[in-house]
Amino acid sequence: MNDLVFYRGKHVFLTGHTGFKGMWLTMLLLRAGAEVTGYALDAPTPEGAETLRRLGILDEIRSVHGDVRDLAALRAAFDRASPEVVFHLAAQPIVRTGYAAPVDTFTVNVMGTVNLLECVRTSDTARSVLVVTTDKVYENREWAWGYRECDRLMGRDPYAASKSCAEIAVHSYRESYFADGAVRLSTARAGNVIGGGDFAPDRIVPDCIRAALRGTVIDIRNPASTRPYQHVLEPLAAYLAITARQAEDARFVGAWNVGPDDADCVTTGALADLFCAAWGEGLRWRTAGDGGPHEAHFLKLDASKLRAEMNLYPRWDIRTAVTQTVRWAKAWQADADMRDFSARQIRTFLAQG
Repeated sequence: MNDLVFYRGKHVFLTGHTGFKGMWLTMLLLRAGAEVTGYALDAPTPEGAETLRRLGILDEIRSVHGDVRDLAALRAAFDRASPEVVFHLAAQPIVRTGYAAPVDTFTVNVMGTVNLLECVRTSDTARSVLVVTTDKVYENREWAWGYRECDRLMGRDPYAASKSCAEIAVHSYRESYFADGAVRLSTARAGNVIGGGDFAPDRIVPDCIRAALRGTVIDIRNPASTRPYQHVLEPLAAYLAITARQAEDARFVGAWNVGPDDADCVTTGALADLFCAAWGEGLRWRTAGDGGPHEAHFLKLDASKLRAEMNLYPRWDIRTAVTQTVRWAKAWQADADMRDFSARQIRTFLAQG
């Protein structure tokens, strides 16, 4: 992967490195030879903390415990790192948690982003910055085609709305402070990610894994809902490409959708079928609606801009993504060397680029 060469010896500041996507991005950056400073709270689940321990990546980076809502602490860590490259992943990422805790969701996702942008604005070193949002930033019209980067931002629920606000904040800073191109600032709107190491509540694949490990039937809330599922390494490869390429060419600055091909935008029920087949052992699922808050029924992304302008295409289809996720979960359950196992998955993924 040629984009990885860009990061060799670069000072990188990464918020949210203890989360699901953050730990995989950390592994990719270390593979590329970057000098990484991570800034985050503790892993959000005990299993996540155990995964970080087994991966050993916190011993290879400068890991700073901190909250992005604390501007003074964030700025101190940022200035100490003197980063050339910045990835902002820290967030409250769960739709249902957004309904239960809207104030925390907005303060983390909006003001946390603004605080990070303030650090960039006053930095003498930052040159290429990527803020990660979500596919849910768009006004969901429940239509059958994918949303494009030019479509209206209007997230409905608190989580989606907070990410729409973050997009607007990034646009404002880019136009107000970075219009001269000295700092290249973009956003990435990724579809639903799956993969090993995700232990979050109220997500389909972690729910499947927990049920499989208990030997119980999987409860699926909305089996007919369609989502742009993709393996976690897909968007991370795109993040690395966007941030590297915009550093060399300002034409790549902007908003980027990162999602699978249309054929891999499947229903939650179809995803559960693939998971059960990959896991085996007679695993099955059932519909178990719980009368929870509104969630979008149909959501797809149009990632044709990424394909056309960066020549970036998915490596793993949805079946492969599920299979690789199941393999990781079974290795974790078997107390395998997860550092080695994860490194082998990364090598396999990159070899198919």
